[in-house]
Amino acid sequence: MARAAAVTPPTRLATGDRSGAVLARLQLMVTRKLDGLLQGDYAGLLPGPGSEAGESREYRPGDDVRRMDWPVTARTTMPHVRRTVADRELETWLAVDMSASLDFGTGRWLKRDVAVAAVAALAHLTVRGGNRIGAVVGTGGAGGPGTMLRLPARSGRKEAQGLLRAVAGAEIRPGRSDLGALVDMLNRPPRRRGVAVVISDFLAPPQQWGRPLRKLRVRHDVLAVEVVDPRELELPDVGVLPVVDPESGELHEVQTADPGLRRRYAEAAAAQRGAIAAELRAAGAAHLRLRTDRDWLLDMVRFVAAQRHARTRGTTR
Repeated sequence: MARAAAVTPPTRLATGDRSGAVLARLQLMVTRKLDGLLQGDYAGLLPGPGSEAGESREYRPGDDVRRMDWPVTARTTMPHVRRTVADRELETWLAVDMSASLDFGTGRWLKRDVAVAAVAALAHLTVRGGNRIGAVVGTGGAGGPGTMLRLPARSGRKEAQGLLRAVAGAEIRPGRSDLGALVDMLNRPPRRRGVAVVISDFLAPPQQWGRPLRKLRVRHDVLAVEVVDPRELELPDVGVLPVVDPESGELHEVQTADPGLRRRYAEAAAAQRGAIAAELRAAGAAHLRLRTDRDWLLDMVRFVAAQRHARTRGTTR
């Protein structure tokens, strides 16, 4: 008789109500690795030039055409862009998808835990110098109004810790959150230019959340944090594998010994992730993928360094 392979339970950042001691250790780990990484007027995951007007300079390939300085261009007959000064205060809003599909993981962590850890890192990087951080959280339940939690943007480390505790303690309900509606909550009411971060596994159809994300990009710098588990990319050869859909509770048995099935699964998963990446590119969002079987903090550090390098290379010679 075929049997399912034994799977070692992934490490959880916390159990039960996610005690404050565990969250404190998480924040300490984030602080030790991220402190000193970024320097300057604004340190964050998306180090941008800001929105305050500064001097003009000649246009260079790769510059944002939305910053064209048309009066100077007309006077000099050479294309110029308006340089900007880093904002002293920044408002960051998080859209955190806590659907039932995130209560899953076969690596070192659950996807839910990686999402909470990403919130902790974002809070650490943004809450300084009077910057404010707020969040909207979707907790499944088919995206009804009672499943969307809004946490107002506030400044200060104490307030950021309270936001983190609220996100970590969110009760996951059966069913999938409406990711499009969750993202659209960041568009209403209209806010001053800032940073918007969407944390999800993005398993909802791209046509559901793509348009709200493009709308969000018009006013804000957008970062999409995609949380992935290795079993969502490929299946191991372990015989008959019982699989439970966390959103519907349905149980399926999959014969993973079939190489054709494993190949088709991997091809379908690659196509799905490719469609997600393409939709994020079309929306103009920066894309950070965090996996449950990798050092998510190291991946985040590398992302920050790459963003800073790309930004510097595009504005200096």
